[in-house]
Amino acid sequence: MRFLLVEDTDELAQAVASRLALEGHGVDRAATLADARDLLRAAPYDLILLDISMPDGDGRDFLAQDRAAGGSVPVIMMTASASVNDRVTTLDRGADDYIVKPFDFAELLARCRAVLRRHAGAADSLRRFAGFTYDPLGATITVGDETRELRARELRLLEILLSRPGQAYSKAHLIDRLFSFDEMVSDNAIEVYVGRLRRKLEGSGARLETLRGVGYRFFPE
Repeated sequence: MRFLLVEDTDELAQAVASRLALEGHGVDRAATLADARDLLRAAPYDLILLDISMPDGDGRDFLAQDRAAGGSVPVIMMTASASVNDRVTTLDRGADDYIVKPFDFAELLARCRAVLRRHAGAADSLRRFAGFTYDPLGATITVGDETRELRARELRLLEILLSRPGQAYSKAHLIDRLFSFDEMVSDNAIEVYVGRLRRKLEGSGARLETLRGVGYRFFPE
């Protein structure tokens, strides 16, 4: 998944971005709300982590403006205030969730997973298909009696493909979704992850097709 991290404190931003990258997410960081607006216009994001107190404004106002303009990317607000009123205001402005600073990274990751599941309409963490069962929390695919572990970017690639089965995805689009602007990657990187995912799906009946000159298309069953 590709995250937009809107945070002006360098130390915290670097720590969050590093942890999310270890989980296989691409992360772009904006140090101001103006930078965040530019990044939202330039790339597709799956989740926004948004600080309330930014140098050029209030993150809640930014969120309200984004929602009024039709923005639908899920948002987790990061706040130093634990007051009920502030949390209620945050949610009323359109946030999907919030987390109070200082926070544990395990909690942040759990909230990210929960918001992404809700956004995808998946109440049950297990997703069952004709030939395999996918567990995003456990990062596994089970084919028959065999459970196969997914590496971080294999997991993110599968989530993207499962979001719209049968849709053609170009390599450029997958790179945009899997990697941040700071990561230098080539088309070959996508080929590597596609090849690994195919091997994990062997025997399931799922088809991850290569469309020459176009990209890839996935049929889970």
